[in-house]
Amino acid sequence: MKISVVTGTRAEYGLLYGLMKKLQNDDSIEFQLIVTGMHLSPEFGLTYQTIEEDGFTITKKVEILLSSDTPAGISKSIGLGVIGFSDAYEELQPDLIIVLGDRYEILAAVQAALPANIPVAHIHGGELTEGLIDDPIRHSITKMAHLHFVTAERYRQRVIQLGEQPSTVINAGAPGVDNIKQISLMNRNELMESLDLNFQGTLYLVTYHPETLNREQAKIGIENIMHVVEHFSDAAFIFTKSNADTEGRMINETIKGYADQYPHRVKLYDSLGQLRYLSVIQYVDAVIGNSSSGILEVPYFRKPTIDIGDRQKGRIKPESVISCANDSEAIIRAVKQAGTDEFQKKLHTVQSPYGNGNAANIIFDTIKKADLQKLIPKPFFDWRWKH
Repeated sequence: MKISVVTGTRAEYGLLYGLMKKLQNDDSIEFQLIVTGMHLSPEFGLTYQTIEEDGFTITKKVEILLSSDTPAGISKSIGLGVIGFSDAYEELQPDLIIVLGDRYEILAAVQAALPANIPVAHIHGGELTEGLIDDPIRHSITKMAHLHFVTAERYRQRVIQLGEQPSTVINAGAPGVDNIKQISLMNRNELMESLDLNFQGTLYLVTYHPETLNREQAKIGIENIMHVVEHFSDAAFIFTKSNADTEGRMINETIKGYADQYPHRVKLYDSLGQLRYLSVIQYVDAVIGNSSSGILEVPYFRKPTIDIGDRQKGRIKPESVISCANDSEAIIRAVKQAGTDEFQKKLHTVQSPYGNGNAANIIFDTIKKADLQKLIPKPFFDWRWKH
């Protein structure tokens, strides 16, 4: 069986890592790895090199990322992606394509698979992020996919509501939880040396992405976060770069300006990589921003997440997540709340709805047993008449 995995970002690759290892190590599977998007961009750290260092062979590189993060530039990237993936599929002839999430490069990958009648397995469907263009992209991928691996029961019901057959929608939990349970994390000294950071006080991890349905919020949001950096002048801040979304470059340039101004306590990294990213979480006092990781992975470390604005609006959020407005005073209040004895006590009993760390096994076993050709005809499941 020829199985292609598509990855376009550092975060998505980290979530797919465990499943990719299982596919690579199975002699009955011809594992194909297609790399695209930010992995191939010098601006975002050429993270395809990290994939190779992890022991994976890249089967095909699909260049789609333009030097523009404008709406027109991203639309052109999608078009380039459809062309590039069409050529890749024609050459590789995969029996199944595995994708994760809701980014525009994944939309291009799935669009190209549709006329070729190649079945698609989609991970993380059924979720909501109401501040982004990702919602319609995610739901469009669902309608073009054939196997659905969701992270919570509510999301399973939502995918079925979209007309997908219940037998094809599996609640596997979040793959990111697998990594937390399986990876051997760095100790503080190793981590600080790796990060070139020598700081013993309060430490925050920040990842801030644009709200793609409201472009004006990107500039406001990153300026608000920089007010927070100035307010907590005794703390250090570890920033990871924003995604290649509209206004992402502006966000990264603003952070770099502050990193140059406060080099002893503000650090910006193209990519931390899976090991360093998860290792950082265990030592920070809170995670700040609007990344999905703050909702999916950070709660397992029983660390507070300050979730800013509407980017993650609609997701199921554990009690360790403090949602706040995209306003500097609101963010400061939330950071202070996260440090209170009352909130810290609550962290000890935080429960998360995103599975128990067995997602890669569930996905792998389901794919191995699936009759892929029988997945291609997709009768619509009209849930209204089934309840």
